[in-house]
Amino acid sequence: MSGLNGRLNQWFQISLSLSLSRNLDTFPSEMGSTSVEAEAEGSHVIRIWEVNKDRLEAMHKKISEPPRLLSISAGKQSCCIFRAPKSFVDINGKSYQPHIVSIGPYHHGEPHLQMIEEHKWRYLGSLLDRMKTTTGLVLEDFLKAVESLELKARECYSETIQFNTDEFVELLVLDGLFIIELFRKVAKLVKFEPDDPIITMTWILPFFYRDFLKLENQIPYFVLEHLFDLSKLPGEESGATLTTLALEFFNYALLREDEDIAKHKHLKGRHLLDLVRSSLIPSDQAEPVKGNTNTQTQVIHSISKLRRAGIKLNPAKEESFLVIRFRHGVIEMPTITIDDFMTYFLLNCVAYEQCHSGCSKHITSYATMLDYLVNTSRDVEYLCDRNIIENNLGTDVEVAHFINNLGKDVAFDIELCYLSKLFNDVHHYYCNSWHVQWASFKYTYFDTPWSFISALAALILLLLTIAQTVFTIYSAI
Repeated sequence: MSGLNGRLNQWFQISLSLSLSRNLDTFPSEMGSTSVEAEAEGSHVIRIWEVNKDRLEAMHKKISEPPRLLSISAGKQSCCIFRAPKSFVDINGKSYQPHIVSIGPYHHGEPHLQMIEEHKWRYLGSLLDRMKTTTGLVLEDFLKAVESLELKARECYSETIQFNTDEFVELLVLDGLFIIELFRKVAKLVKFEPDDPIITMTWILPFFYRDFLKLENQIPYFVLEHLFDLSKLPGEESGATLTTLALEFFNYALLREDEDIAKHKHLKGRHLLDLVRSSLIPSDQAEPVKGNTNTQTQVIHSISKLRRAGIKLNPAKEESFLVIRFRHGVIEMPTITIDDFMTYFLLNCVAYEQCHSGCSKHITSYATMLDYLVNTSRDVEYLCDRNIIENNLGTDVEVAHFINNLGKDVAFDIELCYLSKLFNDVHHYYCNSWHVQWASFKYTYFDTPWSFISALAALILLLLTIAQTVFTIYSAI
């Protein structure tokens, strides 16, 4: 009971203090400084938050702690490895997370990734054995080399990494050397061990192609380069670069020409995803500079509407599927293979471009254009018939669903899109009334043999009706 009386007494004093403060506010200003001082004293007799000092201390602690899930360094251009936005995860599920192999800290230690985790140590052991007999380098040399890059590497992640120095450096060395050793083995610079399940089980490598290019599954490229240079054998200095090995590794999924890869021998990326993405961006497909555009860019219409306006889509032979041109009423688009690898790759490129402020938005622009063009499965069917899309994913409905999800919830500045000129050129052609009327007539009556037969039958019936009318009038005369 005494405790209750004490609390009631406290709240009574607080109420009295607040009441006194309100009453002092009504005093006329002519009372001078004495009344002001009395007002100040009366309004600060008791601070309410002194009643719960623990909560006040907790608030000050939260103020002093920096953000952890989206660190302050996430806004810097040096930050390049992000968690996928939740809205993207809600739409596309686990497309941004690894399936069988963890690279970097975000998914390290997850139970379903332990199978390959064991093989990382096996690969590290074989590399160290080779280095010890040729260069004399041991594990400590690699750990010390990466430790000097620790702070720079931490700034590459949008989340605060909770590992201590030893744990983080060990993780970078283990994952980095596993990737490099695998690249060398696939390129046949180093032999696979007999009956190595990673190569003999055909389902594993395709998952590596996808997992190594997941946004949440990256380590900084400068760490890979440092480890690659340190692990070179005598005579390898003039051999293949890390970029060449990486692009050749992923080319088993991308299927590009060898000369296209050779052009990018000295290309740099922020990580593997950015490297492969950058290798697909042609140098002549630059984005407009902000403020240099005087006209408002128009959105491109769907394929069904473009066809009614007489605009065709034809396949083109280009180095990259990003090179799209419009000439004399024809949109020329290189063939793109839509399969499991490409769907994951495009989704993660779009997520990366949405998160990183310093990179171009070429994949986002391409994805948005596809979303504009494709409304239904019939649009996909037309693109497949024109050899613009090679569908290795599933039905036309599934491809249409993927394309529409690819452009969903994406921030897109059409004025700064590298396809903005193409959009405007197509729009001007589309708005030409003569093109639209003539194309609409052909699309309606000559698109299929049955529509042509129906139109011809209607024309014959009309001519017969006119002839009958003329003969009837002539007979009456």
